Amino acid sequence: MTSAEEPARPGERERVRDAARTRAEILDVATREFARAGYDGARVDEIAARTRTTKRMIYYYFGGKEQLFTAVLERAYGVIREAEQELDVDHLDPVAAIRRLAEVTFDHHEQHPDFIRLVSIENIHDAQHIAASGKLGRMGSPALDVIRRILSAGQNSGLFTADVDAVDLHAMISAFCFFRVSNRHTFGALFGRDLVDADRRERYRTMLGDMVIAYLTAERATD
Repeated sequence: MTSAEEPARPGERERVRDAARTRAEILDVATREFARAGYDGARVDEIAARTRTTKRMIYYYFGGKEQLFTAVLERAYGVIREAEQELDVDHLDPVAAIRRLAEVTFDHHEQHPDFIRLVSIENIHDAQHIAASGKLGRMGSPALDVIRRILSAGQNSGLFTADVDAVDLHAMISAFCFFRVSNRHTFGALFGRDLVDADRRERYRTMLGDMVIAYLTAERATD
């Protein structure tokens, strides 16, 4: 057996587990701190103080504040990409499938408000961290592949009449889900309605699916 094939020794395995736990703890705290204070307002000292590690160890694991924020974004996007990859709609008809996809996005955005804040912060910074991340660039969006299959099935069957591509439809779904969480407080202050009110949740969840399906099945006016 070569050294490369030898299993890790018990002490080495424990060190690997400890490192993984420490890294995950740093990312948990950093996610909350960046979401709360923004990229410019967040402090590595504060993140270190809220973990069982030190500022020096944070730099050891991530390299610096910029790299830490990038790692936070990579993990946040990874969570929704994983949910998209687990989405099983091939057994559904196109209308039910697209509704299910919209519901998954709706649920994820509602359950991960820090993700909404992180994306908003990254847009303020012109997506420079995403652009510099090779990992995020390769990650893509499994949802686009799912949408393409659903659109193709719907158009081939005659159920969908709209000539729309997957990216545009993804933007349409994401826009509703994102706005509902990101603009909750300003919308509430202006119009007196909480978009994340639990009593209205199912109404908005259904409305999103109805809106998307109506767009895909509506007859288009011709010149």
